[in-house]
Amino acid sequence: MAETNTVARPYAQGVFKLAREQNALQAWTDMLQFAATVVAHPDLRSALGTPRLTGEQKLELLFDICGDKLNEHGQNLIRLLIENDRLTLLPAIAEQFYALRAEAERTVDATLVTAQVVDEDLRKQLAEALERRLERRVNLRTEVDETLVGGAVIRAGDLVIDGSVQGKLKRLAGALSR
Repeated sequence: MAETNTVARPYAQGVFKLAREQNALQAWTDMLQFAATVVAHPDLRSALGTPRLTGEQKLELLFDICGDKLNEHGQNLIRLLIENDRLTLLPAIAEQFYALRAEAERTVDATLVTAQVVDEDLRKQLAEALERRLERRVNLRTEVDETLVGGAVIRAGDLVIDGSVQGKLKRLAGALSR
């Protein structure tokens, strides 16, 4: 994994630099997400891994699937990755690109996991509180996990705030076992 990220980093940085120069961060985000999803699909990954396909055939296959989702620069990236036998890096490149974009835009994706659906007002209050704490714009996504019993778990990057009943019980059990 570390090696994959190390090899993917220069590609992600190059694409990010180009995207900023073109003022096309969202377009590149969309292209990379789509192409990474296509390349990561198990059936296509298997087909692309076969030695019977030439680089040109792989390129043609991907361009057929991606269609107009890739602009000329996106197609050039795919071509470069195929030429350098690095196509499997595309998901890691997309992930690193997204992290570079989030850092530049001072945003963070966060997930709020609760036992029940959270109303919009509470969701907004939590997002605002997270923005103050993290000093970043927060994109808050919500999930329902009925196994939580009660409370909530918030994940934002490396930060995890576990206010769930389960989390409190685990901490209590840990404290009592000492």
